Parts: sequence; structure tokens; C-alpha cells
Amino acid sequence: MSTPTIVVLQGDQTGQELLEQSLRVIERSVVDVELALETYDLSLENRRATNNAVVHEAAAAMKRHRFGLKAATITPEEKGDVGSPNALLRKAVDGKVIVRTGRKLPRVRPIGGIHAPISVVRMAVGDAYGAKEWREGSGDDEVACRTETISRSVCRYVSEYAFVHARKLKGRVFGGPKYTVSPVYEGMLKEEMDAASKRHPEITYEPQLIDATYALLLSNAGDDPLVIPSLNRDGDCLSDMVMQLFGSIAGAESVLLSFDASNGQDDFTPSVVMAEAPHGTAPRLFGKNVANPLAMILACAALMAHIDDRRAANASRAIYESALEAIASGVTTADLGGHASTTEYTDAVIEGVKRKLDIWSSL
Repeated sequence: MSTPTIVVLQGDQTGQELLEQSLRVIERSVVDVELALETYDLSLENRRATNNAVVHEAAAAMKRHRFGLKAATITPEEKGDVGSPNALLRKAVDGKVIVRTGRKLPRVRPIGGIHAPISVVRMAVGDAYGAKEWREGSGDDEVACRTETISRSVCRYVSEYAFVHARKLKGRVFGGPKYTVSPVYEGMLKEEMDAASKRHPEITYEPQLIDATYALLLSNAGDDPLVIPSLNRDGDCLSDMVMQLFGSIAGAESVLLSFDASNGQDDFTPSVVMAEAPHGTAPRLFGKNVANPLAMILACAALMAHIDDRRAANASRAIYESALEAIASGVTTADLGGHASTTEYTDAVIEGVKRKLDIWSSL
């Protein structure tokens, strides 16, 4: 079996520091999995110096090697600057789906008594992002216009992957778009959700309008994991809310998925998997060794889960469990009420992973 290659996308400020900590967790001496790393510098300075050529090189590498691990990067606000590398990467690898999972963190009290994980499976492209915008008229008669589009194929991938993910979590597919108000536009996603439910009759399916989804999430105290398929903008808002329901943005990883349909068939096995933390570069914490690396470490765990190797699957589970057990034991950073430094928390996770894999090998 060939050695899997992970394309490492370096970032800015605290984002780069947390990436470096997370890479310690997947070293061969820790996870007993041989991994090759191919590194690209996506810092703002280098993106400007290369006029974003490095972003396209990194995307091409992910298409070759399948796996990517990305640090948080700075997106400049000035018009005409290099813009967002995330948008360029999603387009270059033909990303279809973004998955973000909120989960209960030990010693952190969730809002509304929510305990089971909640995954938001959203469109990675289209909808409100990249929409054509313009204004007409003047004064009080001025109107702002926007043309948004979504595609049937992206709706299908979002819907299908939601059911696949729900089966893995032993959960139910819940929520959906506002298809009653927008039967043509948002109704397309609802049609694909309904079709996916027929392909997966074993998965409980509870479609809801997006406004009802928000309201019901706040009152949800069920024990079943939820998977919510969504439009791009709805999912962006939902995932931020879901993470805060569990008390911290630090406890979730973000995974971008693309799929290869070049053979003319719908293959729902991801052809590119890029994992990252959903938070930003936290310049206020830069250089202080106090930022929480949990989300980046969970991104590593998510990436390992997609590698077709039993040892990688074991490593993924060990990383997930050790990351949460460290918090449960009181070893955590200040944002979660602890006193550990970034490196001290990472050290605790590494020790936990080593211990688990050693014990599991003897069973």
C-alpha cells in the first residue's frame, strides 16, 4: 500500500501555530501511520508575492493526493487584493460539500441541554456566495438586486452525504430549506433530500423549514445525533450557531469534500478531503502559546478517518477520544476554563493517543 500524502497548507499568525501543534499529533511515532507531507505556504505574504499562484498549486496537489490540512489564513478586506484562499481552493478542487460537527465538550455546559452531536452538511459553492449583485435607481427608489444560483448536482451531493453521515453517526437527517416560500430555488434541495431519503429508508428523516430548524435546535434535548443538510448561506449561519450551542467554536472541525463524477456515474466517495479549523487567525493570541489547538487537532482526526487504512481509522478514533479526555481531566486552555498552554494541551493529547493505541494493540 502506498504512503498517503497530506498536503499541508500553512497559514497566518495563530493559525500557523495551531497547525504546527496539530501536526505533532499525527507524527509516525504517535499514530504508527506513515504519512508523507507536502507543504505549501498560504500565508498572506506569500499569496501576495505569488499573486495566488501558490493557492492553485496547493489545490492541484490536493487533487493529486486527495488529502489536505489547512491552517487559518488572513483574508484582506481591500478590494483588488488576493482575496480569500478558501474560495479559490473550493473552486479549484471542485468542492461540493462542507461538513461541520458541533459536539458536547467535557466540563463545558451546552445551551438548552443539548448533548448529542449536530452536523451541518452545507453546500460549498453557489447560493449567496459569488452571486451577481447590482443596484438600480437612485434616492428612495434605489433598489439592490442579487442573482443567486444552485445546481442540481450540488443539491444531490449535499443530500446524499447527509444521509451517509447520519448512518455513520447513528443519527437522523433533520431540517432543510424554506421550500414553501421558494419552491423553485430552495425546493431543488428539498427534492434531492426527499430522493436521498428513499435511497436510505433505514435513516430517520425529519424535514423542517429553516426557520423551524433554528427554533427546534434551541429546544432540542434529544439523544440522537442530528445531521442538517442546507444551502450555502443557511449552513454558514447554522454551523456557527450549532458550535455556540455547545459552548465553544473550538470544539468542531470543518471538512471540505469534492467528488469525482468524471466516469459518468454518481460516486459519493470523496475524491478530495480538506480539513481545517473553522475559526480565524486570532491575532490577539499570536505568539503567546495560549490558543486552543482542539479544532485543528480534530481536523487531523477527521482527515485520518478518510484514509483507507485500519491503522489510520484507529488513530482517528484515538485522537478524537484523547482530545476530549484531556479536557475532561482538566488539561485545557483558558478559553475552556483551564490553565494549560497550547503545547501542554497538545502534549496531553499525544500521550493519550500513544496510550490508547498501545492498549488497543494488545486486545
